[in-house]
Amino acid sequence: MGLIALIGSLVLGVAVKKTVRDKVEGVRAVKADKQEDGGVETQDLASLQDTHTKTSPRQTLRQIYTTQIGVREKTGKNDGPEVEKYLRYIGLPKGYSYCAAYVCWCLNEAGIDNPKNGWAPALFPSSRVIWERGKYPVKTMGRDARSCVSTEPRIGDVFGIYLSELKRIAHCGFVDSWDGTWMVSVEANTNDVGSVISANDPSHPIRAGPGEGVYRKKRLVKTIYKVADWVSQ
Repeated sequence: MGLIALIGSLVLGVAVKKTVRDKVEGVRAVKADKQEDGGVETQDLASLQDTHTKTSPRQTLRQIYTTQIGVREKTGKNDGPEVEKYLRYIGLPKGYSYCAAYVCWCLNEAGIDNPKNGWAPALFPSSRVIWERGKYPVKTMGRDARSCVSTEPRIGDVFGIYLSELKRIAHCGFVDSWDGTWMVSVEANTNDVGSVISANDPSHPIRAGPGEGVYRKKRLVKTIYKVADWVSQ
């Protein structure tokens, strides 16, 4: 073999070894990145974070309150693991009405300020009310209603039902859709029976009873007393 051929062969061998070494180092670097990121590549994590950032507060809240649909009381006495979880968040033991506790718990899980109160009227301060039966539109959150983006109730707003026997808002839940005639809701401490008739009726929304829990319901808008917006800051 000539001298020139020998030198060329040696140079080629070195180049091949370098290429192989670079590939190996590259694989090691990727594995290291995955290990540091808990098994997810940096690019994938960035994509997930970007997706989370793009999720609106209302969408996030809706994802949370709808996951609770199907929760049921254990013995029909405002009890059970999930029910007690809502009550515990507002500092109450089992046995208490929990429609407002459920709303506050969901708002908190979505990172939204809330009154942290089991008293349903506490969810409807004048500064948060965006809709009131017979008074639509209303002045809200320190702004004239005309300057608001919308005073039409939206996903994640909180509705309140007035109970004449108690002379106050006695039940609340989330607005899931609103068309002006019907409202689809997600609410707790209720059942699959229709509208409330009286304090002694089994379908009373704040009365403990077999089968109560978190339901998706359809209610006539004319039965809703007030709607509050806790999502907008």
